[in-house]
Amino acid sequence: MSQAVAQRAPEIGLRMALGATPAATVRMVLRQGLSLALIGIALGAICAAAFTRLMEKMLFEVRPLDPTAFGGAGLVLGTFALLASFLPARRATRVDPLETLRRGT
Repeated sequence: MSQAVAQRAPEIGLRMALGATPAATVRMVLRQGLSLALIGIALGAICAAAFTRLMEKMLFEVRPLDPTAFGGAGLVLGTFALLASFLPARRATRVDPLETLRRGT
């Protein structure tokens, strides 16, 4: 996310020069980051559910499709995705719109 925000710095600066608020900028970056994370979590859960059948014999005292394990893993990954999106989003609000317009990129 940090690299994506850095690449979009000229666009973000232009948006802010045209009147976008810092809160709108943070929402835009968070929406992008969390949508990617949710797609990844969903696809990962589907693949994990499919592969638990193959490993069922190796699991001791744990059900193959334990909802607590799947929910906990999704919650932890979602939390880290939110953090990984929020920090670059905050940094994006510090882009100087005037400097962006001067560079012309």
